Amino acid sequence: MDGMSKIDWLVLSAYFVLMIALGLWAQRRVKNANDYFAAGGTLPWWLSGISHHVSGYSTAAFVGYAAIAYTYGLTIYVWWACTIALALALGYRIFPPRWARLRQTTGMISPLEYLETRYNLATQQVLAWSGTVLKVFDIGAKWTATAVLLNVFAHVPLFVGVLLTGGVTLIYSVAGGLWANVLTNFSQFGIQLVTGIIMLAMVCARLGGVSALWTVWHQLPAGHSHAFSGPYTPMFAAAFLVINFLSYNGGTWNLAQRFIASPSGKSAGKAALLSAALYLVWPLALFFPVWAAPLLLPHMADPSQSYALIAKLLLPRGLVGLVLGGLFTATMAMTSSDANAVASVIVRDIVPALRGGRKALSGKAQLAVGQLSVFLLLGVSMIIAIESSHFGGVLGLLILWFGALLGPNTVPMLLGMLWPFRRSGSAAALASWSGGVLTFVLLRFVFVDAVARRYGDAAQAVHVGGPLAVSLVLFVVVGWLTPTVKPEAEQMLRSICTEAGKDKWVVDKGC
Repeated sequence: MDGMSKIDWLVLSAYFVLMIALGLWAQRRVKNANDYFAAGGTLPWWLSGISHHVSGYSTAAFVGYAAIAYTYGLTIYVWWACTIALALALGYRIFPPRWARLRQTTGMISPLEYLETRYNLATQQVLAWSGTVLKVFDIGAKWTATAVLLNVFAHVPLFVGVLLTGGVTLIYSVAGGLWANVLTNFSQFGIQLVTGIIMLAMVCARLGGVSALWTVWHQLPAGHSHAFSGPYTPMFAAAFLVINFLSYNGGTWNLAQRFIASPSGKSAGKAALLSAALYLVWPLALFFPVWAAPLLLPHMADPSQSYALIAKLLLPRGLVGLVLGGLFTATMAMTSSDANAVASVIVRDIVPALRGGRKALSGKAQLAVGQLSVFLLLGVSMIIAIESSHFGGVLGLLILWFGALLGPNTVPMLLGMLWPFRRSGSAAALASWSGGVLTFVLLRFVFVDAVARRYGDAAQAVHVGGPLAVSLVLFVVVGWLTPTVKPEAEQMLRSICTEAGKDKWVVDKGC
């Protein structure tokens, strides 16, 4: 297939200009670090919910996850989208309100800022440094996925695609902070809504009309209509449900930011529910063209190109550029929000610890360091993207690295917010983190062949769920064996149980 037309390039260029313009406009709302990292705590629930949804996936969903959808069918919706929706539905009364209340009661604007009070400085620094490194690799996977799409659409080399999309993101994310993130999220979702519906309609038209939505499954290869297929077993889905429960309720820093920036606990909970509803419904429209792709483009050599090739096959000139622009923004908005979240950790947690007892940075200095951190983080992640083949490609970075290492970094952070685990102190947190990381290393590099022989299709579930299971067990067991009581930590936990006596969603016994 030919590359994009001039009209497509014009549409894509206009889209990039729009992103930069939104970032520069958002810059006018940024006066200090609180505005830059937490939108001043004034983010409306509907905007927070849409931003949370869009920030939960990137172009990688249309490359790595599209490959799974093309090869195995419906299972990607079950173990990915449905587990996220269920995770948010289960957690919306527990964690999102607590993130907002932590900002209200402690003044924090970084997801890790409360950990020094909850545990100690050493624990906070371990989670801050390890989480920062992990997030840079995660961002790198998203740049790679975007470059793959640009290569398919326009035959642009991988490193040029990374530099192009990364360069645009650098401009608006450094300028506008969290406000730029949520505004680009909102615009991206609007355009994705339009292009997704058009793609769905074009595929249905090619396959015989609306009835294709249910008749196509009888024509696809055996197993494509099954909830679980290949290595994506019920055990894998269960592991991912627990991972998503931790990740989407705030264990992933940029998602926690959406709740932190909410004006109240109730508003944060409503945002989580809106995001859950979008995950339950919207992926059905997004993935249907790829589920049907084996009928339109059979025997595809590289399934990761399926979404892009279907778009080029079915869409007229101009719309291809619009679809690509929408997909790019999925990554650009997500990576910029990731970088903003990590920068908040650097500014509020890492830099103060490095400065020791010296005077804290001023408000203007925090803002300047934050903008520099965003710039450097995005730059390093772009280098990793160009070298992504050394880390197992897009899926390797997304599932085996980020998915497996997420648990050790989030278990102490999220469970530490709950009253029943108030006696799990720094020893439990560090044991949980180190045990999970060690398990990942052993499973990934030492016993990888033995796990493959022993568990077969379930091996991937073991690689992803093993570190998380070890982290959970160690946090609970070590906390029980070596209980630690910190009066200031208990006082903080009590303060986030309810919201100023009016929000009764979460009332823990003993609070």
